[in-house]
Order: sequence, then C-alpha cells, then structure tokens
Amino acid sequence: MEYEAAKEKFISTWGSLGTLWGINKAMAQIQALLFISTKPLATEEIMEELKISRGNTSMNVRQLIDWGIVTKELVPGERREYFSTEKDVQELARIIAKERSRREIRPVIKTLEEISRVKDDGSAKTRELIKQTKALHDLAETADSMLRKVVDQKQHWLTKSVLKMIK
Repeated sequence: MEYEAAKEKFISTWGSLGTLWGINKAMAQIQALLFISTKPLATEEIMEELKISRGNTSMNVRQLIDWGIVTKELVPGERREYFSTEKDVQELARIIAKERSRREIRPVIKTLEEISRVKDDGSAKTRELIKQTKALHDLAETADSMLRKVVDQKQHWLTKSVLKMIK
C-alpha cells in the first residue's frame, strides 16, 4: 500500500471510530490528520487534505481544542493559525476519558441524584424509582471514581490499568 492510500485509510478508519469516543466523524478525521502530520497544520491545509469546508474545519477544530486534544501552535513569521494534536496515544486516551467523564458521566450522576431525592409518598412505584435510581447512581459514581483514579495516574495509565485487570 502506498503512503497516500494508507493515510486516507487511516484517517477514514479513525473518523469512523470517533463516535466510539464521543465525537463526530469530521472531528475525528481532523484529529487523525494532525496525529500523523509531521508538523502543525493551518486551517487551509486541513480543508484541502480532508476536502471539507472552512466552516466545518473551524467548528470542529474549536471543539477539539475544547476537548483538550488539539492546541494552537505559533509558527514564526506566519499570521495564520496552526494546529497540532497530542502524539502520545496513552495521553490522548487519558484526555478523552477525562473529558467524557466530565461531559457524560458527571451530568448523569447529578441527574440520578436529583431523581433519587423524589418525595417518598409511600407508594410502591415511588419506592422502586428511588431504589433503582440510587442503585444506578452508586454504580455510575463507582465507575466514575475508578475512571478518575486511572486517569490521574498519568504515565502509561492504560497499559498499567489493563495489566492490573488481567493479573
């Protein structure tokens, strides 16, 4: 396989996998392109490589910056903005896990806390709602706590965590 075909296949595959870690296909493709790039890229270069509009590129780059996955780079003598991404796969996974907890798990925990505090009117339906939402809350809280401990380990957290589970 030639370089261009391999690059396109990698970007396409990474784009398809993006939904698994909570981002859209275009965001994942931009991140993939930056991931394999040997230098920071300008918006125009991203647009040209991925054949997407300026608006789509700008919006998705901003979201990647919000996720903490992409950063702006200063290129001496250039007025354009350039972008790069985290190159360490394990650090990238740590950032994504941390952000997914903040965006997805923590809001669910907060909602379950609210629901489980419903006024107990003594009915079987209300008691069941309280019981089940508390159980889900406890499970989500435990999962989030474990995820935070793993994420906070920083260095090679994914490998260490998987090895600990296997042993």
